[in-house]
Amino acid sequence: MLPAQKQIIESIFIDALKNLASSSAHEVDLPITLERPKVAAHGDVASNLALQLAKPWRMNPRQLAQQLADSVCAHPRASGLIESAEIAGPGFINLKLSAAAKQAVVWAVLNETTAFGCLEAEAGQPARRVLLEFVSANPTGPLHVGHGRQAALGDILANVLGTQGWRVHREFYYNDAGVQIHNLALSVQARARGLAPGHADWPETAYNGEYIAEIARDYLAGATVTRQEGEPVQGLADVSDLDAIRCFAVAYLRREQDIDLQAFGVKFDQYYLESSLYSDGRVEATVAALVAAGKTYEQEGALWLRTTDEGDDKDRVMRKTDGSYTYFVPDIAYHVTKWQRGFNKVINVQGSDHHGTVARVRAGLQQLGLNIPPGYPDYVLHKMVTVMRNGQEVKLSKRAGSYVTVRDLIEWSGGGSGASEKLQSALANDEIIRRGRDTVRFFLVSRKADTEFVFDIDLALQQSDENPVYYVQYAHARICSVLAQWGGDSLTLAQANLASLVSPHENALLKCLAEYPEMLARAATELAPHAVAFYLRELAGQFHAFYNAERVLVDDAAQRNARLALIAATRQVLANGLTILGVSAPSKM
Repeated sequence: MLPAQKQIIESIFIDALKNLASSSAHEVDLPITLERPKVAAHGDVASNLALQLAKPWRMNPRQLAQQLADSVCAHPRASGLIESAEIAGPGFINLKLSAAAKQAVVWAVLNETTAFGCLEAEAGQPARRVLLEFVSANPTGPLHVGHGRQAALGDILANVLGTQGWRVHREFYYNDAGVQIHNLALSVQARARGLAPGHADWPETAYNGEYIAEIARDYLAGATVTRQEGEPVQGLADVSDLDAIRCFAVAYLRREQDIDLQAFGVKFDQYYLESSLYSDGRVEATVAALVAAGKTYEQEGALWLRTTDEGDDKDRVMRKTDGSYTYFVPDIAYHVTKWQRGFNKVINVQGSDHHGTVARVRAGLQQLGLNIPPGYPDYVLHKMVTVMRNGQEVKLSKRAGSYVTVRDLIEWSGGGSGASEKLQSALANDEIIRRGRDTVRFFLVSRKADTEFVFDIDLALQQSDENPVYYVQYAHARICSVLAQWGGDSLTLAQANLASLVSPHENALLKCLAEYPEMLARAATELAPHAVAFYLRELAGQFHAFYNAERVLVDDAAQRNARLALIAATRQVLANGLTILGVSAPSKM
């Protein structure tokens, strides 16, 4: 059912309800809820309105349902839209749409093309703005598969929100200050001095990956690091200058992350530095405001925030006894900047290990007296990823030392060996990278964010129905092949008579196409980008079932053109959905 059809049916129910209420002196103050019947044979639209009204109206629910159904079917706007109505169970109203109403989705898709399912900002109203923060990896090492899942979830969610009239600002928050950055500098310095993991003088808190040796080697060689934004940084070859080593190492790793994100097809509108919160005095100002508001206290030489006032299980330390701040304090300051920049809607995509941060950040924001809503910001928390290859779990990366990198995942999924230098040049047109990017993006968003996910490299390389990426892309390529074999033009399709599209497989495909707009709207509201991947698998499945059951290029011109129009609409929706996922829609496979 298309959104416009749903609105018409809702208005018909409202009129029917008002008519019954006026004749029986009952009050009407109830939203109309329309759902899809759980069993397809029961119809196309279901309403439990009679069940909701039966008790307050003191009527038998089935009798009330029948009266409502009769009034709905008799409504002038029901002609050509609603074929019949039946009462089921204790009082459900099941409607069947007319064949023409079901077929209307084909014209909607072919007319609207890439805009099908999308909403524009309301005329005369300012665009709804949302800041979406995701990835936000510490610049202390390569991006790991958890960052990859976050990148896929965040980027695809941004695309979903964009289809629903949101103006999305993508932001990456660099934690480039604190203890971990100091440890990075010490690690590179140790490597520059010729030390390695296992040496007696190797720092206990050092990072052990091979990438540390790469940074040290380039620093000693006086190499220049150029990032996507920011000034170039040159290695000074001075092993005693820890500050210079720190600047070079952070710039080096930010560039490496930029390369991986570029290969992954992810772009950001802004990179926000944690260090700027300190240099601009925002952290100190935030702490001072909380102290002035009476929301803090000192105990045992530390400064504590009364987060229990906002529902936290215990108060939290803000400033430790050594004078340094705990990690959530700059997070509060950072979110103040989001609010002050005019973003009333903010979404953070983070790992589930940040669960404790949610309450602390929200508590701090509430206590600043800035009229920030209690649920600000929204969070999408994801669980980590297990990588399987050759039937075994992969836990280590030669380059990173302790985890599988996004770079490995892209190359393995594209048929490469992993950890090569291919991504160094970020060759967006390289076949291995394209294939790997398609697979990784689809796989990492193919489950709900809060569920564990096993990434099976062997499955990713299969060209079979079990590989969801191949399954969906093959459906698109198969349609392109049929349309190419036909060789006709869009004008012929525009003049097709769709009346013959009434078989079970044709109806199932039509119904699935009509669900696309509602799926996008729901995915945006529920912050559920996985819904797009779920839907594409369902649409591909309905198409393959139709294709295996019905011939398209039949001799009967009317039937042939109708089926060609149907699969052309299917191709368009598959392409639209794949574009939202950032996955290619090949015409040949």
